[in-house]
Amino acid sequence: MSSPFPFRLAALALTAAASLGAQAHVSLEEPQTLAGGSYKAVLRIGHGCEGTATHTLSVRVPAGFRGAKPMPKAGWTLHIERASLAKSYSSHGRQITDDVVQITWQANSREFWLADAHYDEFVLRGQAPAQPGPAWFVVRQQCEKGEWNWADVPTSGASTQGLKAPAVLLDVVPDHSCHSTH
Repeated sequence: MSSPFPFRLAALALTAAASLGAQAHVSLEEPQTLAGGSYKAVLRIGHGCEGTATHTLSVRVPAGFRGAKPMPKAGWTLHIERASLAKSYSSHGRQITDDVVQITWQANSREFWLADAHYDEFVLRGQAPAQPGPAWFVVRQQCEKGEWNWADVPTSGASTQGLKAPAVLLDVVPDHSCHSTH
């Protein structure tokens, strides 16, 4: 009797332990997903910059992540950047030739800034990359004083140990439950 569930729990625990070791300050609520599946990225922002409030958060969508749609936030304006794809794909009967590559939330006024002492979440959803492996959300956090560019990616593998400002890791794992072709 073999179940993929204990394997997924063990892999999730290892992923969480790796991210804790790097002490990343932007993290995902769910750091693991199945290849090609629907995924809701909840990016957690735990502090500002140099003790000051955050007013802008930009997220570079990982390569292979399809159809990214951000969740609006009251008091923040959304900016969405699209780019042409090297290879188009079909979605809901339409051919997709360009896709979202970056999403930016910008506070409309100082009253909506995220104080350094507070925590918040920024959410987007889409389809996870079809290929298993590490997928990186690069996050740029701009504050009243300074910024964090959470963009450091390891040269190989998925360990962020030793990186000063690691990008946010999404561990894309194989989906062994699909036994038929779509």
